[in-house]
Amino acid sequence: MTDSPLGDDQEVAGLGARLREQRVSSRLTLETAAARVGLSPAYLSRLETGRRQPSLPVLLGLARAYGTSVSGLLGEQVAEPDPVIRGGVVEPGRAGGWGYRRAGAPGRAMQALRVHVPPGTQDSVVRVHPGEEWLYVTKGRMKLTLGDRVHLLAEGDSAHFDSLTPHVIAADSGAGVDLIFVHTLLQSPAGDLCLGDAPRL
Repeated sequence: MTDSPLGDDQEVAGLGARLREQRVSSRLTLETAAARVGLSPAYLSRLETGRRQPSLPVLLGLARAYGTSVSGLLGEQVAEPDPVIRGGVVEPGRAGGWGYRRAGAPGRAMQALRVHVPPGTQDSVVRVHPGEEWLYVTKGRMKLTLGDRVHLLAEGDSAHFDSLTPHVIAADSGAGVDLIFVHTLLQSPAGDLCLGDAPRL
């Protein structure tokens, strides 16, 4: 494993302390954080104490696990993202015809999307992944399967659940269903969503 993303003779001042601060603020133990990124706890400990400099892939993994950016871990001053996200057309994607459009700023621990689920797609895809999900039906009806229970949600209904619970999201109306989808998938890039081959928006 290559240790330094900047070269063998360069160190990033304060990086170890920022890595530890981010882990602690994310309420992750050394063992849990290391497992999420595929590292050993001992190696992550060496990173946090400055005895090792991480490679760029490791930095990317840690940034995702902590809900921050590589720039933030490196101590660079990054402009705050625009808090206003303008609306637009939700275009069909490649993940079974689902359509997505961001409804929140990228790089946050919590991500929000506008989603359109057409009828008759993804009915058999069971998802299980770390994090939480909050769904709000804005148009149509949705069938939400959580474990062995099936829930039917109409316009204005919402659901909030631990996404380690096996779940299936499907439309229950002829024109599909439109949702506001908020999630905290700390191990995955925001665009992937554990929904399949979704486009990055």
